[in-house]
Amino acid sequence: MTQASARPTAARRQHDREIVALAVPAFGALVAEPLFVMADSAIVGHLGTAQLAGLGVASALLTTAVSVFVFLAYATTAGVARRVGAGDLQAAIRQGMDGIWLALLLGAAVIAVVLPTAPALVDLFGASHTAAPYATTYLRISALGIPAMLVVLAATGVLRGLQDTRTPLHVALAGFVGNAALNAGLVYGAGLGIAGSAWGTVIAQCGMAAVYLTVVVRGARRHGASLRPDASGIRACAQAGVPLLVRTLSLRAILMIATAVAARLGDADIAAHQIILSLWSLLAFALDAIAIAGQAIIGRYLGAEDAQGAREACRRMVQWGIGVGVLLGLLVIVARPLFLPLFTDDSTVKGAALPALLMVALSQPICGIVFVLDGVLMGASDGPYLAWAMLLTLVVFTPAALLVPTLGGGLTALWAAMTLMMTVRMLTLWLRARSGRWLVTGATR
Repeated sequence: MTQASARPTAARRQHDREIVALAVPAFGALVAEPLFVMADSAIVGHLGTAQLAGLGVASALLTTAVSVFVFLAYATTAGVARRVGAGDLQAAIRQGMDGIWLALLLGAAVIAVVLPTAPALVDLFGASHTAAPYATTYLRISALGIPAMLVVLAATGVLRGLQDTRTPLHVALAGFVGNAALNAGLVYGAGLGIAGSAWGTVIAQCGMAAVYLTVVVRGARRHGASLRPDASGIRACAQAGVPLLVRTLSLRAILMIATAVAARLGDADIAAHQIILSLWSLLAFALDAIAIAGQAIIGRYLGAEDAQGAREACRRMVQWGIGVGVLLGLLVIVARPLFLPLFTDDSTVKGAALPALLMVALSQPICGIVFVLDGVLMGASDGPYLAWAMLLTLVVFTPAALLVPTLGGGLTALWAAMTLMMTVRMLTLWLRARSGRWLVTGATR
């Protein structure tokens, strides 16, 4: 091997090591998050059907409320990583603190909205008269933990920006264990029922937030960063988050439209759709882990004013996205006959799901490219473009999905529309990545 050919190989290996070191722990932390709801469901489910139904409605509302603010993690990761690349750790942590203060302010605002409107929100989501009181109880208590949940998002972004995804993994796993233990103790040991489950989740989330704050505060003191709220810094974090909020809301709208269309296709189709959507979300965790690595790595390269390094890292991560997507697609094809019986014995549901699952499998390489480039552009703080691209995707997807019940094709056609949606995202992101306009270097964009 010549010296010239050895350099690209060494660079690829370095990128591979960084991607693996950041993505693997990030994947573990991502998987741990839905385990909170699973643990709550397993414990509350033994109280009765009405209690479990109430938990389902309240959890959907809480998940929606928190996921809307996921930009707290994304924008903070990019901003902190840029300053890390520029070699200014004090400013990096100071920016992270601004994100945490913003999380506390938004959390307080959400509490102020949710507490008085909880019964109306539960009714809006269609809870039955037997499930509604349990849903309202769980929602009102769990809402008290929303500031902690948002702090966890922002602090996770700080650590990712500092190129640390191991600490979030450890905190997430400890939080899951603590949540399960608290739920079991308060629901059955203390006899608090569904309220005990809500209080257990609040305590676990507050514990996680306390650990994160301890880590960030220690870093701030070590590097001489101020812990006081800074109005201009908080305002800058909010402004950076607005485009990502638009992006997230557009994506949520796409998923809601898909579910609404599936419901119009019939009971078997909506049941099959929920099964497929759960699998699609699980596959997304693996791809999102690479995207998280992309946010941290790209932000660091651009902060260090190394545009070429950012471009090379982007190229390598896209290769990873395609490779992981192909692997996931093959696993879905092979595991289809084994996966469906875990959720249903209904042959009609299985019949609707099988061809749609094939569509999901074929789309995984596309999803791999989408997730990676999404992470790359987030790491480059290219939020405005991401917002416009997702709005365009929503405009293309909506009529395609709404025509499915009219034109026929059932659930398979709906997931073909979902594949169209991911293809449009891939094209818009690829065009931006290819243009190089995202390669804006410096400690700030």
